[in-house]
Amino acid sequence: MKVIDIKTIKGTDRAVLFPCGMISNRILLEKDGMGFTLTRTDIPKGEWRHWHYKNHFEACYCISGHGILHDIATGEMHDIYPGVTYVLDNHDDHEFEAVMDTQLICVFNPPLTGNEVHGEDGSY
Repeated sequence: MKVIDIKTIKGTDRAVLFPCGMISNRILLEKDGMGFTLTRTDIPKGEWRHWHYKNHFEACYCISGHGILHDIATGEMHDIYPGVTYVLDNHDDHEFEAVMDTQLICVFNPPLTGNEVHGEDGSY
C-alpha cells in the first residue's frame, strides 16, 4: 500500500515544470508498478497550448478552473470545468486554453517514466 501526499511532490523530480508555467505533479510513474501514470496538472491561465500524445492515451478530469478543449481533427470545441472528463483515446491532436487557472487529474497509459516534457509536435 502507498499513501502519497501531493505536498511531498513539490520541489522533487516528480514536479515537472514546463516553459509555459504548467506543472505536472507526477503522483504515480512507471517505476511505481501500477501500469499507468497519475498526475495533477496545474495549467495557468493563458494562451492555447498544442498537445498530441502519439505514444500515450490520456484521460483528464477537471477539479478546478475552466478551459477550452479544441479537437483539431473535427474542429469541435468543448468547455472543460470541474466535473468534466475528457478522454484522448485515439492519440487525438488537440489544443487547450486555460480561461482561468485550471487543475486536471490525468491518467496516462502506458505510464510515464518521469521526466517527459512536450516536444515541438506536442507529444511526449
